[in-house]
Amino acid sequence: MRLRIAEAAARIMAEEGVRDYGAAKRKAAARLGASRPRHLPTNQEVAEALLAYQRLFAVEAAAERQALLALAADTMRLLAPFEPRLVGPVLAGATGAHAVVELHLFSEPPEEVAFFLLDRGIRYEEDERRLRPRAGAAPEPYPLFRIHREAAPVELVVLPLRALRQAPVSPVDGRPMARASLRAVLDLLAAAAADQPR
Repeated sequence: MRLRIAEAAARIMAEEGVRDYGAAKRKAAARLGASRPRHLPTNQEVAEALLAYQRLFAVEAAAERQALLALAADTMRLLAPFEPRLVGPVLAGATGAHAVVELHLFSEPPEEVAFFLLDRGIRYEEDERRLRPRAGAAPEPYPLFRIHREAAPVELVVLPLRALRQAPVSPVDGRPMARASLRAVLDLLAAAAADQPR
């Protein structure tokens, strides 16, 4: 039952754009008639099922991933003063119609990012993202600026400068989030381009 729920949750995330693992698992469990919490898969199991689902559409996913990585790189160049790091599903290889590029920026005060965007005429929506700054810590709110670029929305989460040394905890596996600098994203982009069928 856990595997069926994980696969259904992955489809929900890919096809319906649900980004919260807990919400996708609950929705999948309800659709499958599973009412016991012990049947719910871990976030890691859902993430693995999501990547497996996307591998079924490998050629299309490869082109989408390349476009999202290029968008991430362009946005990171623009936001270079804030030492951006790519995080989340695009870094992990997930793509799809509801893909969002997630970047961590580092600034004190966080309003500097808003001023930067305003100075360049870039419209944004404000929100917040709750992240655990370290293992065992309670989630804390961080400012989020959502901008809309050509290929996908980009979410800019602004963290304090000290967070450059310690990544927040991943909601997927409970370990520090995987993050990639612009150099690492350019390397991923080059590898993705080399893997494209000619």
